Amino acid sequence: MEIFIEKLTEINSIIYNFVWDKIGVFLLLGTGVLLTCLTKFFQITHLRHWWRSTIGGVFRKDADATKKTDKKSISQFQALCTALAATIGTGNIAGVAAAIVVGGPGAVFWMWLAAFFGMMTNYSENVLGIYFRRKNSAGEWAGGPMYYLRDGLGGKKHCKTIGAVLAVLFSLFAILASFGIGNMGQINKITINLQSAFFSGVSAPEIGGISLISIIIGICLMIIAGLIIIGGLQRIAAVAEKIVPFMSVLYIIGALAIFFSNISRVGDMFAAIFRFAFGVEAVGGAATGILIKTVVTQGFKKGVFSNEAGLGSSVMVHSSSNVKEPAVQGMWGIFEVFFDTFVVCTMTAIVVLSSGYIDLETGLAVEGVNDATLVAQAFGNVFGKAGEIFVAIAVLLFAFTTVLGWSQYGTRAVEYLFGEKSVKIYQIIFVLMIISGSVMTSTLAWDISDTFNGLMMMPNLVGVLALCPLVMKITKNYVDRNIKGKDHSPLLSHHQHKN
Repeated sequence: MEIFIEKLTEINSIIYNFVWDKIGVFLLLGTGVLLTCLTKFFQITHLRHWWRSTIGGVFRKDADATKKTDKKSISQFQALCTALAATIGTGNIAGVAAAIVVGGPGAVFWMWLAAFFGMMTNYSENVLGIYFRRKNSAGEWAGGPMYYLRDGLGGKKHCKTIGAVLAVLFSLFAILASFGIGNMGQINKITINLQSAFFSGVSAPEIGGISLISIIIGICLMIIAGLIIIGGLQRIAAVAEKIVPFMSVLYIIGALAIFFSNISRVGDMFAAIFRFAFGVEAVGGAATGILIKTVVTQGFKKGVFSNEAGLGSSVMVHSSSNVKEPAVQGMWGIFEVFFDTFVVCTMTAIVVLSSGYIDLETGLAVEGVNDATLVAQAFGNVFGKAGEIFVAIAVLLFAFTTVLGWSQYGTRAVEYLFGEKSVKIYQIIFVLMIISGSVMTSTLAWDISDTFNGLMMMPNLVGVLALCPLVMKITKNYVDRNIKGKDHSPLLSHHQHKN
């Protein structure tokens, strides 16, 4: 078994280095920059409009954001909450902590940069998702990168085969990633944090070398998840709509309390982020230094792991929205990335950098720091044991809703590849795999998750780049009609407007 794990680690390392270090970072940033320029910096120039059309609309009585038009779709706000449920997870807590521990404070700068350009990547993905979606036999909307790869890229001259192949590859990688980043990795972090907060001094019996507490936590999570996931998207969206806003606000309040308790160090924290954005040099021989490549890769990789812009994953939920205008759901994608990274991840970065576990002079982590429990320790420094318990509950709810969201991603990918009848089989396997996440001790599952993230990203971004002229056309049509007041026919669906 050890030989198998070693070989698997070696193979994963080769693929990971190729996907992320050789291609991924450049493809991700390049796509975001291109789309930002082509849309004339839409996320800034039309900031007021997309803000009013998304989260601002939730608080208006006449808005459609929270309304459902039929039983088979979900509201725009539910689509956002379900997508955020999948994105706001351990990436926002342990992921940010890991990026800073490995890449230094400068990794936060690259996380922000990736998110700024990622706003328009996510916008474009969702525009294409709505434009190319279709109704399945159950009357539900089915959409995602596989559909715009097959029907969009595949609809271009001489591209039918490559579009179909990339659609299959994306779906396969999405299914595999759903078991890693979307299941075992999240459950593992929940188990570690719950044990640290509630059972750190408990000597529990073991079964086959595995703590009984881990097994019990896994079984409980498996049962609760099963009751929700088997109920389908409607039940997942209903749960996400209640948990995500509540937990997000509570976490932000807790992080702000730490921010204000360390207000005197705020200047040093933000100075460290910008100072170390381009690497850490050795300080008087006391620090080994962090290479710029590591800083950039950590920032981008953890940024994508957190907000998923470029992965194409959240498109599969956004496409189930009751919205008619592709650009409207695209703007929800802009807000999703903004909230996930610029709000929640920044809060975590402040907590970590103010903890005292990161040396703001050298940018390096204090020896012996564990990024998995770093945020809990930082909260514990300010709030005592209550702080650690709070983070354990936050990780539980954030990560658990991520599991729910990713189960839907895997469901859509399975439906595309194997048909609707195979969905229940996938959901049962997905739920049963939860127990393995709770007893997992190796970090290999996390490493493989990062690899599959990159593998998902590549076919998706190829599709987005190939179809960016269509995104521009839909965006211009929307802006002309809704902002400039011109009289044009809307571009709503591929099935109505053949290119």
